[in-house]
Amino acid sequence: MATHLQGSLFDQADDIRLAPLGGARRTALGAGAWIDLLPGWLSGSDVLFEHLSTQVPWRAERRRMYERTVDVPRLLAYYREGEPLPDPVLGQARLALSAHYAAELGEPFVTAGLCYYRDGRDSVAWHGDRIGRGAREDTMVAILSLGAPRELALRPRGGTEAVRHALGHGDLIVMGGSCQRTWEHAIPKSARAAGPRISVQFRPRGVA
Repeated sequence: MATHLQGSLFDQADDIRLAPLGGARRTALGAGAWIDLLPGWLSGSDVLFEHLSTQVPWRAERRRMYERTVDVPRLLAYYREGEPLPDPVLGQARLALSAHYAAELGEPFVTAGLCYYRDGRDSVAWHGDRIGRGAREDTMVAILSLGAPRELALRPRGGTEAVRHALGHGDLIVMGGSCQRTWEHAIPKSARAAGPRISVQFRPRGVA
């Protein structure tokens, strides 16, 4: 099943603004998992994309997989709790998310992980954010998408049928409840031409 969010095709406004989070649309996935979607949460996202793409100290990683070491197919950056974020807008976004979800989450978002998908060959395999508390507790992960749309797929753990959303141009998705334990998500490779995309993942303490 595919759902395409209609973000701006040319979100190049100089005025970078966040829309009210009250417009987010919630979908129950089952087994206590849910997602909130808010297309175009951040206007002027192309300006922020350009700044992050050139100013963030992106790093390439290699990981052991089976019997060989392979390149991680995306660039990465991580900002721990208390570290300054690479743009003030990301700090505003994190504060807005913390305030909006305070009653449900019970704690603020404190870290920010960034992924730079350079083209359709970059991807992330099926996984849940289950390192730390996410393996045993309900939590939330909020993802702000910047740049060209890419498909984010979700499926129940052990399942095969996926729910798919095309995210980009300032779109927001929040995965909540049991989502990290009972569902998996991925950014599949794309055989079609795909422009660069940056995702910013906000997480509470102890979730990775």
